Amino acid sequence: MKVRLSSQAIRDLEGIGHYIGKDSPERAISFVGELRDTVKRLANLPRAFPLVPRYEQHGIRRRSYKGYGILYSVGTDSIFIHRIIGPGQDQDAALQLN
Repeated sequence: MKVRLSSQAIRDLEGIGHYIGKDSPERAISFVGELRDTVKRLANLPRAFPLVPRYEQHGIRRRSYKGYGILYSVGTDSIFIHRIIGPGQDQDAALQLN
């Protein structure tokens, strides 16, 4: 199954890298790589993570990784990453679906 990132999810990764890079450029690179690997592994078990309450009708699921939330949906032949949000970030504001 193919994994596709929205343009906003790509910007989210860039923002996460920039934020962490202020303190540790090396860790920023490795952590964004870990997030990317976690996103890719969703292809193995796409429905393993729960639907997000209030977003069930949109099929939005959430996979957490070290405090960050990967918000995604599963299609017939691909997984679509809507957003990658940081700790404390409002998922309702990030998704803007309701």
